[in-house]
Amino acid sequence: MSLPAPLTRPLAAFFLAVTAFAPARAETIRVAVGTQDTTINCATGGLLIRELKLLEKYLPHEGKYKDVTYDIQWRNFTSGAPLTNEMVAGKLDLGAMADFPGSLNGYAFAKAGRRSLFISVLSGSVRGSGNGIVVPNDSPVQSLADLKGRTISVPFASTAHGLLLRAVKAQGWEPGRDITIITQAPEVAGAALVANKIDAHADFVPFADLFPWRGFARKIYDGAQADAPTFHGALADADYAEKYPEIVTGYLRAAIEADRLIAAEPEKYAELIEKVTGIEAEVAYLFHGPLGLQTRDLTWKPEYRQAVKTSFETLKLLKKADSDIDLDRFVDDRFIRTAAGQAGIDYEARLKDYAPLALTATDATSGQPITDPSRVAQLWIRGEAKVRHYASPEAAFAALASLEAQGQEPRAIYAQDHGSGIKLFANQAWFSRDGQGHLEAFLLKGDAQAYAAAHGGEVVDFAAARAGKSRVSAR
Repeated sequence: MSLPAPLTRPLAAFFLAVTAFAPARAETIRVAVGTQDTTINCATGGLLIRELKLLEKYLPHEGKYKDVTYDIQWRNFTSGAPLTNEMVAGKLDLGAMADFPGSLNGYAFAKAGRRSLFISVLSGSVRGSGNGIVVPNDSPVQSLADLKGRTISVPFASTAHGLLLRAVKAQGWEPGRDITIITQAPEVAGAALVANKIDAHADFVPFADLFPWRGFARKIYDGAQADAPTFHGALADADYAEKYPEIVTGYLRAAIEADRLIAAEPEKYAELIEKVTGIEAEVAYLFHGPLGLQTRDLTWKPEYRQAVKTSFETLKLLKKADSDIDLDRFVDDRFIRTAAGQAGIDYEARLKDYAPLALTATDATSGQPITDPSRVAQLWIRGEAKVRHYASPEAAFAALASLEAQGQEPRAIYAQDHGSGIKLFANQAWFSRDGQGHLEAFLLKGDAQAYAAAHGGEVVDFAAARAGKSRVSAR
């Protein structure tokens, strides 16, 4: 039964009055981020932000965001391809991955009639270090050239896949004729290397250094030999970025903060990375410590733009893409420039800065300032929170002998490759030693031999170098 009109009018007025004084429902905005925790060069765009709650610190809460409630979601992936699938499906707004899968992300969005944006670099190498090729410990292989006619595995559609194809091409080889390439994920390849079921494995950060650290593989090729830029960076759904530019900027402010923290205390945050991922802190320090294997970098250097372009060319070669994407629209530096400005960073100065994370330290034995980074060696002693720095490998080995005599033992020993400058695990290195006992470290035996021949020295392995003996291992 309907109410008489004279009664419905007062009721309507009453409900209007109540509605006018009711609080407005706060908008809830999703911030869904895809991470790759075990790909540790994505740490400043994912793991550290999440674990230190930095996103909560930098999300906007003013203006149109004054009454917003944020629904922050984190999802972890082991590679970029499944992360891309979730982004294209609209389940993620932001993600971190390497140049090659990042380019595939842009292409996948384009195929779906949408766009993604590569919004920032997180970590990279203009030389290409980070990706690499390993062989079983007892393999006779010493260099890429020794792999002709053999089988090498790689995670397909990864940045390591792009590296491998470029390296094979540089040798003048054709896949299928001169070398067999099969697909294997890192966890499968590790077991295959132990069982000698593959001749070699190419992989991305950190596996080409993690497997040697764990003792069942040797690194015989580093991406720096290809001199092909590589990086890890952050991407955003373009529609989301245009609708919520302040949120994307806030995410990058969090990445800048994570970068600052790990630069200040690399050992501390290497330990956190190990706690979360199981990737040993010694390996994380190899990348993120001073003079690290890659350089954390937030700027779109021309070399990183070129890496994206090269990735598109490789995707077409693999027939995973049949068209190009507008590079200038895909690589979008608006948000990182804004975030850098808010953080007080001179973006243009950083753009021109190619130096690795500097080492400002004194020799732990002599107390004298270290002035030549090319000969630096480092000891991470078990039970000590900080890494010890030395001006030369011979100084580090002398200190190590003294420390071991006192009952102490090293967690890790690091040296810098004389040719490329990349950081090495010293127990995996070859050394050229001259008549005065001065040591130069090298990743490759052939490089050490060439240097020794040119400078009148001898080649020694790690055991002989630290013992001060003349001995070359057969490995």
